[in-house]
Amino acid sequence: MLSTARTTWSPECAGPRRPSSDAPRRAVIFLPGGVHAPWPRSHSVAARVASSSANPAGCLEAAAPWSGIAPPALPIMDFDVAGPAAAVSSEERVRQLVMKQAGLAAAAAARTPRMAQLAGRDAGALDVAFDRCGAVCKEYAKTFYLATQLMTPERRRAIWAIYVWCRRTDELVDGPNAAHTSALALDRWESRLEDVFAGRPYDMLDAALADAVAAFPAVNARPFRDMIEGMRMDLARSRYATFDDLYLYCYRVAGTVGLMTVPIMGVSPDSEADLGTVYAGALALGVANQLTNILRDVGEDASRGRIYLPQDELAMAGISEADIFAGRVTNDWRTFMKGQIARARAYFSQAEQGAAELNQESRWPVWASLLLYRQILDDIEANDYDNFTKRAYVPKAKKLAALPKAYFKSLRPPPSQRHS
Repeated sequence: MLSTARTTWSPECAGPRRPSSDAPRRAVIFLPGGVHAPWPRSHSVAARVASSSANPAGCLEAAAPWSGIAPPALPIMDFDVAGPAAAVSSEERVRQLVMKQAGLAAAAAARTPRMAQLAGRDAGALDVAFDRCGAVCKEYAKTFYLATQLMTPERRRAIWAIYVWCRRTDELVDGPNAAHTSALALDRWESRLEDVFAGRPYDMLDAALADAVAAFPAVNARPFRDMIEGMRMDLARSRYATFDDLYLYCYRVAGTVGLMTVPIMGVSPDSEADLGTVYAGALALGVANQLTNILRDVGEDASRGRIYLPQDELAMAGISEADIFAGRVTNDWRTFMKGQIARARAYFSQAEQGAAELNQESRWPVWASLLLYRQILDDIEANDYDNFTKRAYVPKAKKLAALPKAYFKSLRPPPSQRHS
């Protein structure tokens, strides 16, 4: 989904080294710059902002509070999905989770922002932090950044902060220095997330996210934790036996982004759709994007010894791992790919239902993402399903051409709107 950046990790942040060939490929990646040592507690907010501007990623080894935001604890909403994992499919368990997430968001919508935390913030320092998040978004997701310009400043800044957190998280296991990442590093990153939701950010980018989740009470920690769980899957697995297994992975590393952002983007006041429909659409877009990434990157993943395709479906198609590692584009492979592309397109179609019900000002970036990413599937077909030696992509001219189309789609009233 996003371009790979260059990050330099310090030895202090490194866990046990793992072979670089294990580095996975996924939807969201991160930032330029290096990782700095923890700030001394005596440093001023201004000094910390200046330090973060040069070294934005932050170190996982410590969590010294960032003094730009007051530290009252925030409630972290959480829930478990009922039912034994063996008896319920991953897709059904995720569906149940999403419906509960929608219910929690509906209940939280009536609450005011966490004013105690917002009142204690250093507005000037946070402006710098959000500007940094916007600069990162503009650098690595230019089309998406442009499409966020119609959003209110509060929503736009919050979306940028979430974007940056997702990139930082993904970079832990998908960046050029991912070999340094251990399970312990992910544990520390998750602990740092809890500090963000408790109003104790470590660096300026954490501070932007802490301010965003304080301003939008319907955002809760569960999808953020689930994304980190997806990173743990990448440390431990390089194969997926069934699509149900792969679906859980897609939810964790990409579907979670929709659950993070819907409470910020908001639902149109004219919408009569159930909130669960909107959340299900957001989940579907993440899954569709991730499936598209997987289909685009088959050759790159194979070069790293990884196969993100359902093993049982490959076997039924008569395709072996040796065929994939050799990059054989056979009739069996073309038939298999047609089925995989059809599945991804079905998720894109479901995503449209949710996108159309969002606030009008928030629809443009979502429609832009949907339309642009779906074109990658078209390019795989145009390459005669050779995703071993040819990388499918959307040229800049097509990206620019898609923006007006996405914009006009964003102007349409929600399909659920009742006409008197």
